[in-house]
Order: sequence, then C-alpha cells, then structure tokens
Amino acid sequence: MNPFEDSPKPPEEIIPPADPAAAEPVVRILEPDSAAAVVIRPDELAAEPGTLPPHPEYPVDLQITWSWAHFIIFIFFSFISLVIIQGFLALAVLPRDQKLTPKQMEQFLLSKPGFAIGSMLVWYAVVFFFLYVTLSLLRGHPFWECLGWRKIRASANGRARTPFVFFLGGCGLSFLVALLTSHMKTPDQMPVEELFKYRSTALLFMAMAVLVAPLVEETLFRGYLYPLFARSFGVTPSIVITGTLFGLMHGAQLGWTASLVTVLIIVGIVFTIVRARTGSVFASYLMHLGYNSLIAVAAIVTTHGFTKLPANQ
Repeated sequence: MNPFEDSPKPPEEIIPPADPAAAEPVVRILEPDSAAAVVIRPDELAAEPGTLPPHPEYPVDLQITWSWAHFIIFIFFSFISLVIIQGFLALAVLPRDQKLTPKQMEQFLLSKPGFAIGSMLVWYAVVFFFLYVTLSLLRGHPFWECLGWRKIRASANGRARTPFVFFLGGCGLSFLVALLTSHMKTPDQMPVEELFKYRSTALLFMAMAVLVAPLVEETLFRGYLYPLFARSFGVTPSIVITGTLFGLMHGAQLGWTASLVTVLIIVGIVFTIVRARTGSVFASYLMHLGYNSLIAVAAIVTTHGFTKLPANQ
C-alpha cells in the first residue's frame, strides 16, 4: 500500500464448488462494511497484469484509479511547482544591475523565450511526472491507458471512426470560431498579444500551441478531470464543468473578455463531448490539434511570420 492508494484491498476467501465436476471455484471478496459479498468468476480475475480493475458501475473509459483526495493533492502540487519554477527562472534571467517596475519586468520576461515558453514546458514536465509516479509507477498501471488514451470507440451503428476526421473537425471548428469572433468587440490590447510583439517568443508560442498544448491539455482535462467528474456528477454535467474549466484556464490570456472566454468554454465543451462519445482522449486530442493548427497557420501567414504586426508598424 502507498500514500496514493484510494482504499486498501479487501480480504478474499476462496470457496470450493458444491460439485467439483460442475463448476470452478469462485473468489468471494469480503466487503468490510456490508454483509453482501461481490462474487467474481475466475475468468474475470485473469486480466493481464497492469490492466485496470473492472468495476460494474462504470464503462471502460471511466475506469480510473484516482479519487478526489488525489485531485486535491494534484492541484496543490501544480500550483506550488508553477510558483517555484517561474520564480527560479525569473531570478535567473532578470538583470541584477537594473531596477525595473513590475510592468517593465513583465515585458522583459515576455521578451525572453527561455522564460515565457521554457517555464511552461518545465512545468508541464513536472506535472506529468507527478501523474506518472502516482497513477502509473506506484500502482502498476499503464500511464497513457489509465488517462484515457485508448482506441477510438466505434459509432453507435458499429462503424469504425477515422481518426483524420477528428483533425478536420477541429480545423472546421477553428474556422467557425474565427468567423464568430471577427464580429465581436474585443479589447485593443489583450495579454496574449504581448507575446506577439517579440518574434522569437511568438514563433515558439505557436509551436507549443500545436506540438505540446493539445497533448497536455487533453490529458489533464479530458483524461484526468472529466472521468473523475463524470463518476461523481454524471456525464452531461461533467461535460459542461470540464469545458467551463477549460475556457476559464485561458481567461487571463484573453484579459477575461467575457465574449471570448464564453467561446472558449463552448470549444471546451465540444472537445469533451467528443471525448465522451468516442471513449478516447485520442479523439479529442486530434480535434484540439486541428483547432490549434489552423490558428497557428493563420497567425503566421497573416503576420508574415510575426514580422508585420500592427504594434510594430
């Protein structure tokens, strides 16, 4: 047993069959707080080592090994590690011979790709390492599978789903969002636009948005959070909750502009619906990848590689 185990394993009692020639023995798992016992056939216990234990109340894509206690520890660890990482990197790159105002300090750090992008990459790696140790290494489960990365489930009529369709669906969703937001009134200057003033930082930010962000965000939101919420609140409320948290996470980048945050909440809900319908984080990842890829390509093309920005003209 380790500190991250949700509950100890109940004792087992092997009961021989009444007629040895008629049936195999069964294993009775004794429940500590109930007089009723759960009977499991031997073939149900013959799963491959490292696979997730079966649970009669939840479908395969909601079989998880963590609880709300693990979630609380995870949130605390993530916040503390982000503060420490950004603090150390800021001390490493800030000039020691100059006294900068908070605004000047922010602009200086944003101009340094090693801090602006590097701090997030290091933080992502630390968070994934925490999940790997607590969900996979200590429990003996395959890391990606337990976080929902599995084969995309067939449609209701039994037809296989083509993965590339989800990528194209993400591109289409990105195009629709671009059309919608083009008619919205937005602030003249949003925090995320500060990154685009520095070409090297902007290019690295776009690369991270395509190569890293979909992988990390889908694993955390649709792989880690959604199944935990779904087991507690039901599928439909959890789709809304997960999508809302996804949109709010990007709120600071958008200056908490209500219309833009609302759009991202809807995008997050769509991603979570895909995850719920297909039973796979891989499907929502492909859609997220297509969504971010179209944004990145459009941003690079329209700004000529971030060399012709309105603020620089």
